[in-house]
Amino acid sequence: MATVNFSVPEKVKDAFNRAFANKNKSAVIAKLMMQAVEEEKSRKKQSTAIERILARRAAKKPISDVEFRNAREELRKWP
Repeated sequence: MATVNFSVPEKVKDAFNRAFANKNKSAVIAKLMMQAVEEEKSRKKQSTAIERILARRAAKKPISDVEFRNAREELRKWP
């Protein structure tokens, strides 16, 4: 097991201690840290996907309203 030291405001520490008074606080912190890691991974993945979509859109030639309507009508004919 590793030991990690963080400085937090006294109010946060007190609120945490009250909320998790009868819990294994190390386990609670470890779980919260893993959730934060997963959220950050997800955020980075989402950001990368958005960047790829925007790059593809920038490389595409815009179509006219008429072309768009024609394409939509063609798709409506599909079974």
